Amino acid sequence: MVSITDIREQTVSIASPIRNAVIDFSKMTISALVIETDLKRGGKSIKGYGFTSNGRYGQSGILRERMIPRLLSAHDIASEDGRNLDPFKCWQAMMANEKPGGHGERSVALGAIDMALWDLVAKIEDRPLYQVLSDRYAEGRSNPSVRVYAAGGYYYPDSASHLLETEMRGYLDMGFREVKMKIGGASLDEDRVRIERVLNIVGDGNRLAVDANARFDAQTAIDYAEAMTEYGLRWYEEPVGVLDFEALKEVRQASTMPIATGENLFSCEDSLNLIRYGGLDARVDFLQMDPALSYGLVEYLRTLEMLSAHGWSAGRCVPHGGHQFGLHLAAGLGLFGNEAYPGVFEPFGCFAPEMQLENGRVRLTDAPGIGYEAVPEIHAVLKGA
Repeated sequence: MVSITDIREQTVSIASPIRNAVIDFSKMTISALVIETDLKRGGKSIKGYGFTSNGRYGQSGILRERMIPRLLSAHDIASEDGRNLDPFKCWQAMMANEKPGGHGERSVALGAIDMALWDLVAKIEDRPLYQVLSDRYAEGRSNPSVRVYAAGGYYYPDSASHLLETEMRGYLDMGFREVKMKIGGASLDEDRVRIERVLNIVGDGNRLAVDANARFDAQTAIDYAEAMTEYGLRWYEEPVGVLDFEALKEVRQASTMPIATGENLFSCEDSLNLIRYGGLDARVDFLQMDPALSYGLVEYLRTLEMLSAHGWSAGRCVPHGGHQFGLHLAAGLGLFGNEAYPGVFEPFGCFAPEMQLENGRVRLTDAPGIGYEAVPEIHAVLKGA
């Protein structure tokens, strides 16, 4: 019967001198962890690696005081045949004695452990995670070539404003076709100038998305929507407050651009309210829930099931986070694609060197699990947990 023998976590800095419309990242941290089992391969313990996504800081207290002790003391977390771990049983063990609701921080802590557990599950099967997921939840259909876009375009210090163009050209040189940039951290007139500078580089509005990081009230968001209509942008992301579904509905009705949102919704329940009351269109809009921030893949599978029941395809989902875990989910569950953070929030935005990026797509390898061992910059941090 497989069992967990140790879980170690650490807080890691991903500080960067950039900002969006709401926060700067000068003190940003994440939690990284490793889970060891009593199973061995090649004389070494099989380990699973996980970490939290950017934007929510490290979760050391919740991990050390609640989630990790509960998982280590749990007795029934193995699969039915005893040969593997059951992430759903692990999830229940970690959420024992937690009241419903209040999804702000514990969902982030649990998401990091969940990532490591799925890494373990796939390694124990000796297969890449995306193949495990496609066999379990997508009738064996998978595509190891994943559509990705480069998320960047942050606000630089005034003295370095020229770096926006340099950054965007760099993404195209890497092999990206689509990029995203921040808005809302300057005036509308200034942001229009910034958008036009990027459009001059990417050449087509459909290759550029903009992200307001939930900065605007409804009227300001509508003003931006009207001003940006002529650009034909890929999408308009998080125009209003995260839980202000009435305002979102107003913006959706006033905007001709697709709307993208969901990265700051941390449960299936909150996502359900978005679908019920946000006025989104399942044919054109995009959903960006990030499993690493929202109770992990176990909860994300529940969310996908809920979306399907409400007429949404997994093909409208583009997870936030820019991590390799998201690539496996996109490949194995039939998602639209995945975010990428090249050169930002390093090293956790890096992909394995063997994963070639060409014409806006990344091809996953056959490495077992998520494959963080093949990313030297990430593995150097994770193995030190």
